[in-house]
Order: sequence, then C-alpha cells, then structure tokens
Amino acid sequence: MNRTTKLAFAMLLGLTAPAMAQDIKVGTIFPLSGGAGPDGQTVTNAVKLMVQQINDKGGLLGRKLTVVSKDDESTPAVGVSRANEMIAEKADVVIEGWNSPVTLAMQPILARAGIMDITAVSKSDLILNGQSNPYAVRINSSNGFDAAVIAKYIVETLKAKKVAFLTQNDVYGNGFQSAVEAEFKNLNFSGEVVMTEKFAFKDTDFRVQLTNLKGANPDAIIVTNASNSSGLPAMVEQYRQADIKSAFVGAVGIMLTTVFKVAGDANNGIVSADIFFPDLPPFTTMPESTAFVAAYKKAYGVDPDKSAALGAAAVQVWAQAVESTKSLDRKTVAEAIRGKTIKGTVFGDAQFLPNGQMQPRYVVFKVVDGKNAKLEALR
Repeated sequence: MNRTTKLAFAMLLGLTAPAMAQDIKVGTIFPLSGGAGPDGQTVTNAVKLMVQQINDKGGLLGRKLTVVSKDDESTPAVGVSRANEMIAEKADVVIEGWNSPVTLAMQPILARAGIMDITAVSKSDLILNGQSNPYAVRINSSNGFDAAVIAKYIVETLKAKKVAFLTQNDVYGNGFQSAVEAEFKNLNFSGEVVMTEKFAFKDTDFRVQLTNLKGANPDAIIVTNASNSSGLPAMVEQYRQADIKSAFVGAVGIMLTTVFKVAGDANNGIVSADIFFPDLPPFTTMPESTAFVAAYKKAYGVDPDKSAALGAAAVQVWAQAVESTKSLDRKTVAEAIRGKTIKGTVFGDAQFLPNGQMQPRYVVFKVVDGKNAKLEALR
C-alpha cells in the first residue's frame, strides 16, 4: 500500500467511523397488522416519541438514537424471524411484546445474542422466570399481580357466588385464569366456577361461547382478550346482543382506546382495572405523565392509552439505566434496573422487583360512557 493509498484509507476511516458510532439502535417488535395492529402501532409511536425527545436533548451517551420497527403479526414464528432480523441489524436494545406467546418465543433468541430485551406489554408470568432471559425486564403488570386485583373485586366487592371464565386459549389467557383461581383459594372463595369457555386470539365470533355462558347464568364472567381492536370489541358487542345479565369483568389492561372506539356504549358497565390513565389521579398530578400526554396528543392527535405509556416508559427506564452506567451492555443495564427505582418516568418513580417486574399500582374502574371512554374509579 503506497503513501497515497494509506492516506486515502485513513481519511475514509476518519469519515466513516464517527458516522458508524453515532447511532444507537432501538428496536421495536410489536404487531403492526391484524387484530392487535392498531395497539402495536400505538406502542411503537410512543417509543418513537420518547426517542425523539431524547435526541432533542442531545441523545444518549453523546450519540443519536434511531428506531427500527418490526411487525410480529401476533405470531410466534414471525416474532422469532423478527428477532433474528434485529440481531442482524445489530440492535442495542429491543422493546417488544404484545402477545405473551410471541414474547416467550423471542426471548431466548435475543438473550443468546446478548441484546437487552425489555417487554413492554406481554403479561405471562413465565416471561420473568429467568430460564429464557435471565436479565428480563417488564414494564406492564403481570398475570399474577392482575389476578389478585380481579379476584379481590369478585370476592369482596361483587360478592359473586357463581363465576365463569371466557378465556383466550394461550399462555396469556390460560395463565391469567389459573392465577385468578389460585387467588380464589387464597381468599377462601366460597362460590364456584360454573363454566369455562375458550377461544383463539384471532377469533371474532363468540356467539356459541356466549350462548353457553348465558345458560349457566353466573354472577360474573371474567374475560381475557388481547385482540383489542378486533376480537374484543366484537365480543363486547355480541355480549350485549345476547342480553347477558352477568357482570362482565375484564382482565387488567384489556379496555384500551381501540375497544371504546369500535364498541362504543356497548362497553358501558364493564368493570376492569389498569395501571395508567391519562385523565385520572394520580397521573394528572405527575409532571412527567402530563408532559407525555401533551406531547403524544400533539404528535398523534389523540390521548395516549396505557399501551402508549408502557412503550414510553420502556424507553425512559432503559435510557436512564444506560446513562447512569455509561454502558449499553445487557447485563450492566439490566442490573441497573432490576431491584432498583427509576425516577421520573411516565408512571412516576418506577420501582422494579429483583426479577425485573415493575411494581404496578392499580385503579379498578367501571365504564360509564363507552362512546367517550369515560370511566368511574371504584377504588
């Protein structure tokens, strides 16, 4: 190599190395099509908004962040393919997970590649069991925590004696039902589970299950359905059309904006619980929350729901851990989150358990005006 060639090569390195080093890749893997597509888009939009806000303040570790988004199509096999694509694109962190089966399929792939993996939404308790991802972090509440809240409402507030389940037949729905039944035992529930009806995530016709449930006439029907823009609105409408008198008690987190938009006032009277509300205390008194709500509405024209808050918080939590440790290393960043408190998130000061689960704070509510998504806090 002559001197001229060496000089040219050195100049090329000088031009390309900073450009290659400046981007930190934030990957997102959520359903962007199908029954959960609008919800996955909501989470992705929130991630993009938070990344833009970080970039507007100078980036992270002096580097710009870029978002790479993938559609898992709510299908485990597709999720695995998307996870491998993130590895090929050298993502520094992946924020993922609307459907628990998809998250569980992707976790070991990302873990083996040493990529920091933050679950935003998926709820299965298996996600944090440490076997497929020993450095797991989850923002959303888990089936186990959710079950305790719903079981307590059924037993202590509703005082139901006959209970039925309408359950999504996968690791999310079955896990939630099992957790609720375990909580019934803990609460010395003196009633009985009279029926369980199951369905697939992609189903939109529930008339057979609802007819069976109406015949059983339970005091309450406990519902899981993660297809918030397709399956669940159809279920709510068919529930009303069947004129079922049993109380509809939704699993935590299923009553999102998309359900109200499609099913409207058919949602009236539904009881559920959740961990974020843009227009209810304590979030209306949190500066970080109100700032996020205002920024999201300005960017996208609507108020953010809980799924958007989870996406935003995932970025905030990860970014604070990276900044505090001055590292992108998966183990280092995870250990700065698990068992620690991350201050100033959309959820306020976020406390994480040693297993990586963010400690949830619940509000139980009843839908009073489904058309306008108005809720009444029950406690």
